[in-house]
Amino acid sequence: MFLSLRNIFKAWALLAVACAALAGLGWALGGYRVLSIFVFCGALLAAALYWYSDRVALGLVQARELPLAEAPLIHSTVERLAARAGVTKPRLYLISDGLPHALAAGRGPRGSALALSGGLITAATPAELEAVLAHELAHARNRDVVVQTSVVVLAATLLELSRIGGWFQRALLFVLGPIAAAFVHLMLSPKREFLADRVAAEICGSPHPMADALVRLDQAAELVEFAASPATEPLYTVNPFMEEGLARMFVTHPPVGERVRRLRELDPDWREKLRAA
Repeated sequence: MFLSLRNIFKAWALLAVACAALAGLGWALGGYRVLSIFVFCGALLAAALYWYSDRVALGLVQARELPLAEAPLIHSTVERLAARAGVTKPRLYLISDGLPHALAAGRGPRGSALALSGGLITAATPAELEAVLAHELAHARNRDVVVQTSVVVLAATLLELSRIGGWFQRALLFVLGPIAAAFVHLMLSPKREFLADRVAAEICGSPHPMADALVRLDQAAELVEFAASPATEPLYTVNPFMEEGLARMFVTHPPVGERVRRLRELDPDWREKLRAA
């Protein structure tokens, strides 16, 4: 409950800061009249970001809607897990990518979207797939998605602004890249992933499918090439980018080894149970 309230506060703080920045710019350009126009436009942009940022984020990863007739088993699995998590079943999307990964975007428990890659469907075991889906549903339940999605869209917009520089592009990226990364780290804490892992373990009834899924996703990221905007890093279950260059600046996920260790500690007798089996 506290985390959900904190995420709501962050979303409102993001709106207030954006409107304040536009108000300052408007005042500098033309006094109260221009200030009023800029604040009004800022409020409209914030409303559009709140309602449509999930579609923008899904567009950034080139996801398409996954019809029920195309994957009925996945739809039924997500519906069952959503009921356990206490959230409305999210809209499902498919990413045509061989790398196993998934993400959630949207506004919270009653308005979210969940995207998974073709690589995840083919590579993960049923238990691991359920764990990854439960992890993303946990982000929706905790309202992490409303902050993650908004921050990712704004950071990606800053990175794209560098493209208008032409021959000046690299210099603009040198300036805008760190600003976007600092904004991402200011708004997002790695703790959200630990909590989502724990909630996923509760939903699935065991921490081990989530731990096994994290290991599989991390190993796949080292073997399969992945290309996307580095600003989208906070959306994924694990960091799919090589931690070098610009992508290193946007890393918000804690180390996979630490996440696996914490999950295993939820069932400290698992080694003895495995030997007995």
